[in-house]
Amino acid sequence: MEQISIAIFRAFMASLLLSTILVGSVNGRFVVEKSSIVVLSPVHLRSKHDSAIGNFGIPDYGGTMTGSVVYPDKGSTGCNPFDGPNPFNSRPSRPTVLLLDRVDCYFAMKVWNGQQAGVAAVLVADNIDEPLITMESPMDSMDTDGYVEKIRIPSALIDRSFSNSLKKSLQQGEEVLIKLDWTESMPHPDERVEYEFWTNSNDECGARCNEQMKFVKHFKGHAQILEKGGYTQFTPHYITWYCPEAFILSQQCKSQCINHGRYCAPDPEQRFDEGYEGKDVVIENLRQLCVHRVANESNRSWVWWDFVTDFHIRCSMKEKRYSKECAVNVLKSLDLPIDKIKKCMGDTDADVENQVLKTEQDLQVGRGSRGDVTILPTLVINDVQYRGKLGRTAVLKAICAGFKETKDPPICLSGDLETNECYERNGGCWMDSRSNISACKDTYRGRVCECPVVNGVQYLGDGYTSCEAIGPARCTESELSGCRCPHGFRGDGHKCEDINECKEGLACQCDGCTCKNTWGGYDCKCKGDLLYIMEQDTCIDRNSSKFRWFLTLLVLAGVVGSGIAGYIFYKYRFRSYMDSEIMAIMSQYMPLDNQQNEVQPLRQASSV
Repeated sequence: MEQISIAIFRAFMASLLLSTILVGSVNGRFVVEKSSIVVLSPVHLRSKHDSAIGNFGIPDYGGTMTGSVVYPDKGSTGCNPFDGPNPFNSRPSRPTVLLLDRVDCYFAMKVWNGQQAGVAAVLVADNIDEPLITMESPMDSMDTDGYVEKIRIPSALIDRSFSNSLKKSLQQGEEVLIKLDWTESMPHPDERVEYEFWTNSNDECGARCNEQMKFVKHFKGHAQILEKGGYTQFTPHYITWYCPEAFILSQQCKSQCINHGRYCAPDPEQRFDEGYEGKDVVIENLRQLCVHRVANESNRSWVWWDFVTDFHIRCSMKEKRYSKECAVNVLKSLDLPIDKIKKCMGDTDADVENQVLKTEQDLQVGRGSRGDVTILPTLVINDVQYRGKLGRTAVLKAICAGFKETKDPPICLSGDLETNECYERNGGCWMDSRSNISACKDTYRGRVCECPVVNGVQYLGDGYTSCEAIGPARCTESELSGCRCPHGFRGDGHKCEDINECKEGLACQCDGCTCKNTWGGYDCKCKGDLLYIMEQDTCIDRNSSKFRWFLTLLVLAGVVGSGIAGYIFYKYRFRSYMDSEIMAIMSQYMPLDNQQNEVQPLRQASSV
């Protein structure tokens, strides 16, 4: 009977959710970002064509590249490494652009093998007549060697007819010279660049979460310099889902959603019965949105980068510190108005719209030249979805390409960075005002809070709220105050002697007690078969009637507890099974972060 009920329930949910999925597929929109290719020679091929920028490697936004096209006699799919350091006999004075066929392996693998062979760029020839699509990187599980992260050259997909004309000319022995042009791939309408970063506060969603947090940490210094100088306008965004009305009252939706099912996030551990819940992620996402809004009102919008970086370090979900209390401590260290942020967040339990999150849901839908935001992380620059490696230098180059000519800021022309964040409120880090010792350290990525080493004295702590001197050198400097002996010792901090608690009558004062001094403490024992109780400093009979009565009660409690535990186990087993069934279905309409790469948008492809 139980199996029949579950089967009916699952069939009902599947049929209901299928309609939701179909509607989403029809309305979904993915925009292919393009670059230009100009054929310079031979003369009879001179023309201009579009290519689809690959979603990995480093496109040369704002720049051009002129090179000779080569098409390998063997291994034209590029699925295997090419032999030798210069397998294509390329001219040393001119970049080589490798043309490969689209079959048999992942796009990224082709480009990686091309890079290993020393080429400057890779073009992949489509094998069917169709509109251009974006070449996507494979799923994390398919990239076992991590080669996608190592790709440093640009790549693009070209249509079948164009590639056939290139191949024909090469087979006839003609030199084919082309210019890859990314100057118009990134719009540059004015003197300011507007860019968005779609992210997530959850750090337990695998490689994608690691990638976006690494980017935030490394790009923070650049972002804050650009923002403080008024060169850019940055806005963070967070994807949210919603719960279908039929399941709003289910425990699964309640654990993953806030505001009565309106705003949801997948369960971090992909289980409803343990760890953090999806609604924990939604609430923290909302808090981080409000941090930016409130900071922006006081012309300190760049503080968002500090908050997100510090929260990731101090409040990691992996270390079980992901909580409201930890977030509030980070807010305090950055001197952010907690009451204003709380007001911005609103009542997450109320059955009403949350204006901040409602705006986020509306913005997920593509507008103008930008398509829908469907995966995390996503970077949008001047309303164009960024294509390529999410790396500090690559993203900075793309942003700089978004400035009008001659209007780009100095940071786009120089690699020198100086954030000077420690000058303002000590960067929100720990500081000993008596000795002027600080845990704040400026780097080209922005400030970090790390306990320092001063005059050979090592300080340990979290760097935000505390740092404590350790080791034998901690009291060698007169200016280092606060030296004291450990518990159980007496002295001035420079020299410490053990306290004899037994001799001085500080311990074991009960009748029948014997005291033995130890290094830094003491040990109390009772005569005969008596048991010493430290809290009351007394000895009791191990075999007293009270003790036996306690054991009897303990045994009876164990019997009763076993019966209750058996019943709970049965209920838990049934509940866990139900949870797994519901999770399998809900993941279809509300995809988990680590599944998002498996369901690619309409105009993307990651393989052959």
